[in-house]
Amino acid sequence: MTELDCIDCRVSHPWRGSVAVRVESLFAAALIALSLTIPAVAQAPPAPSARFVVVLDAAHGGNDAGGTLASQDGNSQPEKAYTLALSVRLRSLLAARGIYVVTTRESDATIDNDTRSATANHANARACLSLHASESGSGIHLFVSSLPPTEPTRLNPWKTAQAAWITRSLALAGMVNSALTHAGMTVTLGRTALPVIDSMTCPAVAVEVAPEITSGNAQPTDVADTGYQTRVAEALAAAIVEWRSDSRAEGTLP
Repeated sequence: MTELDCIDCRVSHPWRGSVAVRVESLFAAALIALSLTIPAVAQAPPAPSARFVVVLDAAHGGNDAGGTLASQDGNSQPEKAYTLALSVRLRSLLAARGIYVVTTRESDATIDNDTRSATANHANARACLSLHASESGSGIHLFVSSLPPTEPTRLNPWKTAQAAWITRSLALAGMVNSALTHAGMTVTLGRTALPVIDSMTCPAVAVEVAPEITSGNAQPTDVADTGYQTRVAEALAAAIVEWRSDSRAEGTLP
């Protein structure tokens, strides 16, 4: 047993002087006091809360004009212009609600599919809405990837990465459907191959806006109608806010 093992040991060692015993006692007392202030296990500082990120993908752009959206006043606009305008409007609504938004494009730029997918993946997005518009059909069309669901892994094949997120994407689509329906819009849901979304590792839904047909109106409301676009954006924002509080939006893996 060494000199510092026990204070009481000083009695069994008569050769030690009083100064040495006093120093040892003070040192031992300091160790005891210190042990009362340090936890038995070092505690790591609390991890910062993960940021809730939403990606908005305005379809088309640049060399890809998309479809042509006509209006009753005789004017028309390319789909790429509409999707960008909707993205900007929705981004503002989400930002006002404290949600961090990443967009795949902020201008009339040509963005390839892989870059769009990579943007969502690198952002560690909790949700992605791919925005489209069409003159075909009516109301809002929601699409989820047709890939069969698979178990999540740390390494997912690029072209089928979305397969591990299908269950969550379907849940997100259901929440978007509820918000749009609550806002008085007609919604149809479907599943199809979605090249951009198929490579995403997050819950993702394609939203296609078509003319609105309401009872009592002889003419459908144009896709480009400002009031209609505002209602769509507000309903989508409400869905994302609700999704943020859903447990299925948490984490980086399904």
